Amino acid sequence: MGPAFAAKDFVTKYPSSDSVKVELFGSLAKTGKGHGTDRAISGSLSPIPAEIVFNMDSDAKLEHPNTLTFTAFKDGAVLGDCTYLSIGGGDVRIPGGTELHPVDVYTENSFTEIAALCKARNIRLSDYVFEHEGEGFREFLHDVWNTMCDAIREGLIHTGILPGGLEVERKAQRLFSQKHIDESPQTRENRLVCSYAFAVSEQNADCGLIVTAPTCGSCGVVPAVLKYMQEKNGFSDDDIVRALAVGGLIGDLVATNASVSGAECGCQAEVGTACSMAAAALAELFEMGIDQIEYAAEISLEHHLGLTCDPVCGLVQIPCIERNAVAAMRAINALSLANFLSDSRKISFDMVVETMYQTGRDLHGMYRETSEGGLAKLYKHPEN
Repeated sequence: MGPAFAAKDFVTKYPSSDSVKVELFGSLAKTGKGHGTDRAISGSLSPIPAEIVFNMDSDAKLEHPNTLTFTAFKDGAVLGDCTYLSIGGGDVRIPGGTELHPVDVYTENSFTEIAALCKARNIRLSDYVFEHEGEGFREFLHDVWNTMCDAIREGLIHTGILPGGLEVERKAQRLFSQKHIDESPQTRENRLVCSYAFAVSEQNADCGLIVTAPTCGSCGVVPAVLKYMQEKNGFSDDDIVRALAVGGLIGDLVATNASVSGAECGCQAEVGTACSMAAAALAELFEMGIDQIEYAAEISLEHHLGLTCDPVCGLVQIPCIERNAVAAMRAINALSLANFLSDSRKISFDMVVETMYQTGRDLHGMYRETSEGGLAKLYKHPEN
């Protein structure tokens, strides 16, 4: 998504160009084929022809591991160029700090500050979000929820093999429909939640329409837990929107104070943040207190610390799809723990966000979405 948005922005800068050269660096170069980055860029530049170069060198010199440069030409002469940084979740930044579409509506910069304000005013976190986001935001979140539900529905309908060459079979429908012969309530919960997470993640892997939450690779966690809880407990769509507001706030805090980019901080930044968003959304859905919401978000991220990003062949399939399902169940577990233990916690959400960022920057580059380490290195396709 980020490279596609960058391409659209570049076209507006040089609309008279008759060709464009795009050079991908770092993680974008090493996983771009598997992620469909070249196709996304070409589609966004169309009908202007594009030469796309995957540059595997110069990682250490990059401001961000997802860096790409565009050069515009007219009759063989250079019109101009621009460098973009794809920082996660579709957000794009120009080197130096300027984002293409900055959205900075919150006056507080940490969970601690937000919590203190909400307690002083006796309002919920969702109230804080709606006050700052302004008119039309509830309607936007209704659209977000409808899109999430559509992704689940479509993912449960489709079967077959996902594209990309790994011969990964879609499993969502099987999980959803094959009830265990002696199924306990706990087993049913696990099966349904995981089927929803698989459904959305498989849609993403098949280029379907999903919601970044906070990224494409972690898109299945939040919708899976909210859809299950809505069906189980009869929550209204308005209740879900309130939960999404809080989940989004958690994601925004991570993106602002750390990163949601797997290329920058590993999968802890993607699935770890998604799990944290989902747990906080659930806690808001059940009208828990602010301290309980914080604890649910904190333990969800804390227990993903160090999680590497090692997509096999650069495809968002192995281990990414299963990882969404596991994180969805972990978010529900975090909700249960927060219900009982929030008064005994020692670690703040802000502290674990900072820890995640430092941990991610310390991870070896091969474990940060380059497909050079971990499962991506050791897994060998039977036909290869």
